[in-house]
Amino acid sequence: MKSLRWPRIPLGLRFFILYLILVLLTTYVISNTMLREIKPTIRQATEETLVDMANLLAVVVAEDLAQGKTSNSRLVELMKVYGQRKVDAAIWGIEKTNMSHRIYLTDERGIVVADSWQQDVGNDFSQWNDVYLTLRGEYGARSTATDPGDPLSTVMHVAAPVIYQDKIIGSLTVAKANRSVQPFIEHSQQRILKWLGLLSLLALLIGALIAWRINSAVSKLSDYARKMGLGEQADKPQFRIFYEYRQLSDAVEQMRNQLDGKVYIEQYVETLTHELKSPLSGIKGASELLQMPLSDDKRHQFAHNIERETQRMQQLIDRLLELAKLEQLPALNTRQSVPIEPLLNQCEQILAHRLLQKSVTFTITLGPIKVVNGDPFLLQQALLNLLENALDFVTEHTEISLSVGATDNICSFSIYNTGPTIPDYALPRLCERFYSLPRANGAKSTGLGLNFVERVAKLHHGSLTINNYGQGVLATFTIKTP
Repeated sequence: MKSLRWPRIPLGLRFFILYLILVLLTTYVISNTMLREIKPTIRQATEETLVDMANLLAVVVAEDLAQGKTSNSRLVELMKVYGQRKVDAAIWGIEKTNMSHRIYLTDERGIVVADSWQQDVGNDFSQWNDVYLTLRGEYGARSTATDPGDPLSTVMHVAAPVIYQDKIIGSLTVAKANRSVQPFIEHSQQRILKWLGLLSLLALLIGALIAWRINSAVSKLSDYARKMGLGEQADKPQFRIFYEYRQLSDAVEQMRNQLDGKVYIEQYVETLTHELKSPLSGIKGASELLQMPLSDDKRHQFAHNIERETQRMQQLIDRLLELAKLEQLPALNTRQSVPIEPLLNQCEQILAHRLLQKSVTFTITLGPIKVVNGDPFLLQQALLNLLENALDFVTEHTEISLSVGATDNICSFSIYNTGPTIPDYALPRLCERFYSLPRANGAKSTGLGLNFVERVAKLHHGSLTINNYGQGVLATFTIKTP
């Protein structure tokens, strides 16, 4: 039975589908939340206005109500005129032609004594919450539907107590039909939906453009990598905005060069062959001479030459293996706290016999930093390589100094030795693989030690610098501390 295979969807399209779902979900949540919040928000604002208006009128009418002059009160006459007044206003595109507020005044028993609509004068309103609660010193408000089947027929009533000489003598209610604010609610909802729709469409267009650019960039990179894999000549794609893809194309090109290894392998093999040719020639010449009649001294001398050249080859191979293993590490496998003083003392003990042979004085100067974070084995090997290199060039009866310093989060190991300075032409090449300067006796090292140290420094986010200093050479090995 064949397994079903889903069609491959391009990366850009997958990104756009995910982006589309996110935009639609966000639009739905925002629109649903805002549309639900508009109505109560507008009604809350309306209620707050009614509270202010009711309290203002209650203060104005208090004296007339206390003296029983409401029948011929100037305010009551104005309320009648206000209820019949016609207006012609356009508010945010919505026409308003009549007054939507109703005002009625009751005495301390809840009997209506004045009504801007002249409908319920003399009626008992004490059973309504706005009047009932207000006369008892509470906040009186109610919302009553004139038509039970129509949710938009509700009318909001807000009452304020009429107070005279610290006594509640009545209530004044300002009412407003919710239908009068419904056009503003619908207008706001329409504007929100319109802008959300436009913004969502714009977001989708931007997402589609980005998705197309991503898909185009991936296609260019795939085609570039495929051509390079086939050994074809291909122009490296250029990316101005999506600089990450430019970095990726650079990495692909670099990887291709490393995999092809034209420069790297040619130089590696050529130099390695050159380095092995000399000891092999020495071994071959010595072995041929040993087959001839020789004195014991000569035989011993040529045997020693064979042993020395064999050790040199073994050292070269060991160093290459160490360096190859180190170059495969993208980062340190383990990091731990490494005390500096024991590390330097151990290096001194390992090199004690060579220091004694050359009568070299070795001094250590410790700085304020006592512990570094890194790989203890690699740090020890790097310092040993630098110290051995210094011992190769230092003159007898002189001094090698090692000082430890710290600046910000950088710890530096500085090794200074007196002796011949480094030629200017050699300074930029000291860390090149297989590059080595001859010692005083004419011998040369494998040329891998400093390259190894530089790699260890980079793994510890540091660096290696070697320069002529005073009457000798100063090598500075830095690592980053936590």
